[in-house]
Amino acid sequence: MSEVFPAISATADDQQERPGDSYVHSFARGLAVIRSFDAGRPVQTLSDVAAATGLSRAGARRILLTLQTLGYVVSEGRLFRLTPKILDLGFAYLTSMPLWNSAGPVMEELVEQVHESSSAAVLDRTEIVYVVRVPTHKIMAINLSIGSRLPAYCTSMGRVLLSGLNAAELDAVLADSDLRAHTPRTLTAPDDLRRAIAVVREQGWAVVDQELEMGLISLSAPIRNRQGRIIAAINISGNAQRKTAKQMVKAFLEPLQAAAARISAIVALHN
Repeated sequence: MSEVFPAISATADDQQERPGDSYVHSFARGLAVIRSFDAGRPVQTLSDVAAATGLSRAGARRILLTLQTLGYVVSEGRLFRLTPKILDLGFAYLTSMPLWNSAGPVMEELVEQVHESSSAAVLDRTEIVYVVRVPTHKIMAINLSIGSRLPAYCTSMGRVLLSGLNAAELDAVLADSDLRAHTPRTLTAPDDLRRAIAVVREQGWAVVDQELEMGLISLSAPIRNRQGRIIAAINISGNAQRKTAKQMVKAFLEPLQAAAARISAIVALHN
């Protein structure tokens, strides 16, 4: 999805005035508490949650106890952790978008044809979020699944999605991104990234050669809605030891674009 959304935060900026009267601070703080749990902090104390979100201990405690009452959090002594019920929130998005169920079979056929992994992702501010994944060989050190996030600037799906933004939106995303070198090949200069994204916009597809992880090459194409706006991206991931970037483009671009066109046609039927 090409729009850039503001971050949800429970830190000091929650005390500032928001446009209009519709902003619910307590709800935003509750989401911030949920998001404070991650792979690095699967279990937290009350103090941990307060520190991670910028809330007072009393405020964090009220939210944690509310989440516990609703079944989204469980406590074990002084420690809190999320429960599997939290998955309901994420699956609500997936089940509300029939597109992803329809895209799965198309991507499975693509994987059978090219014998490489394929994924689909949407843009969430500076990151891409995986919404469909059909794996084959394990080619990344990172374990990816639905809901996984990667930086947009150094991934092929990210560059496809960024190519759908206007200049002001793209500048805002790059300004907010942590532009660091994941490998010696990673583009990190904003001007270099703008040029690379302009090429993607012009040619209609992206290839990223070992910028996120050495050995990983990814080729991506856009999924568009009925109005032609880029709403998602689909990729094929390959190993540099099996094919170079040029070889991947030659072998896989045509079937990838055909799959993207099929999924885009399905999208057009639903919106």
